[in-house]
Amino acid sequence: MAVTVSLVFLFGLVLFFLLRSKSLSAGAAFIAVGFGFFLASTGASGPINELTTAVINAIPNM
Repeated sequence: MAVTVSLVFLFGLVLFFLLRSKSLSAGAAFIAVGFGFFLASTGASGPINELTTAVINAIPNM
């Protein structure tokens, strides 16, 4: 039985561990860009954009 793992999940997991270990290098930047690129092509892009817009609109009201 073959198990497929989303690239978004893999990039996110690697990015999590890189940030946790405070290993910020060119490799970490590549992982972050790859994660963002693949995340933008998923169904999560709509809610992420809506959340970002809501937070930006709420900041001046604070």
